[in-house]
Amino acid sequence: MRNRSRWHHLARSVLPVVVALFQVLGQHSVQQWQVHMEKLGRIPLDWRGYALLLVGPAAIAVRHRFPVGALVATLAATWAYLLLDFSYGPVFVSPAIVLFWAIVAGHRLAAWVAGGATFLFFVAYSTWLIPEPQDWFHHSAIAAFLLLTLTVAEFYRARRGRLIEHERVAAEESRRQASEERLSMAQELHDVLAHNISLIHVQASTALHLIDDHPEQARTALATIKQASKDVLTEMRGVLSVLRDDAPRSPTAGMDRLDELVERSGLRVKVTIDGDVRPVPAGVNRAGYRIVQESLTNITRHAPGSRVTLRISYGPRELALLVEDDGAGAAKPVAGLGGGNGIPGMRERAAALGGSLSAGPRPDGGFRVSATLPLPAPPDEEPK
Repeated sequence: MRNRSRWHHLARSVLPVVVALFQVLGQHSVQQWQVHMEKLGRIPLDWRGYALLLVGPAAIAVRHRFPVGALVATLAATWAYLLLDFSYGPVFVSPAIVLFWAIVAGHRLAAWVAGGATFLFFVAYSTWLIPEPQDWFHHSAIAAFLLLTLTVAEFYRARRGRLIEHERVAAEESRRQASEERLSMAQELHDVLAHNISLIHVQASTALHLIDDHPEQARTALATIKQASKDVLTEMRGVLSVLRDDAPRSPTAGMDRLDELVERSGLRVKVTIDGDVRPVPAGVNRAGYRIVQESLTNITRHAPGSRVTLRISYGPRELALLVEDDGAGAAKPVAGLGGGNGIPGMRERAAALGGSLSAGPRPDGGFRVSATLPLPAPPDEEPK
């Protein structure tokens, strides 16, 4: 983008110089034969002619700031040039450029009015003000040149507008995706930190309670803390790595790591898997892991001594998750962890994939989280 802007600025600076050289040198060349043809009535260039030839390039240099003023000045200089009987030739380059630019800059009415006025001027000039009047063919050629210039300018302006709109939409989409990525990363960080810090807090409390009377059990709790702190650092690096262009765009947490999650949760968890285990889409894979992780985190916070049942069901079109505890540890929750937005976050994850999630107390005590996440049809069920 920076190189493109640099080349655009260079072209804006060079164009007036190129047009000035082309008009002056070209006009000086074509007058050699026109001034010797008496029927044309042309005269050699003098200081007035050279000055008028430079008005157009000067107007082109300021056309971005004063598009209508550049148009009026260029056309007036061109008409004056012809009325002074100087020779035909490259003098018409500047009017074509400023007419074109007036359309592109959005001054369409001024450009079309100026084009019409120029056509009428040429008709009057070539009919009554030159030694050999021209016929309808000459007038048609002038009209065709003006219409072609204005039509091409209109086409270019419309195409340029579409490209600008496309770039604007693309930039807006990029900003939207970046915002969604930031929200996703914030949710990932919340889940990673909430689970592991809750686990560390629980195990630290256990170690402090047992360190005097049961040092071996305290040692186990401290080992769990060590592993949990290592895991949280690893997962945080995985989540934050999405900020690097050369890093994977998806975190590493997935359903294949549920055994590790259960093992280091510090809870008594019974795991049941129904159906044929198979790879699932990345979004479902990550969401399923995070829902189980958040459910175990909530049990660690609010019912740390409970027995937990985790059931994972691979259906033909959905992945079903069920996490429930018996509430046996609810009487002695770990203090100091506070609440959070874990359940709303789980619902958002499920809803974003077209699934659903329900969470609430069980009739016979404890708490239940149930989620369904949609899956594509297995290969043997896909239509042929």
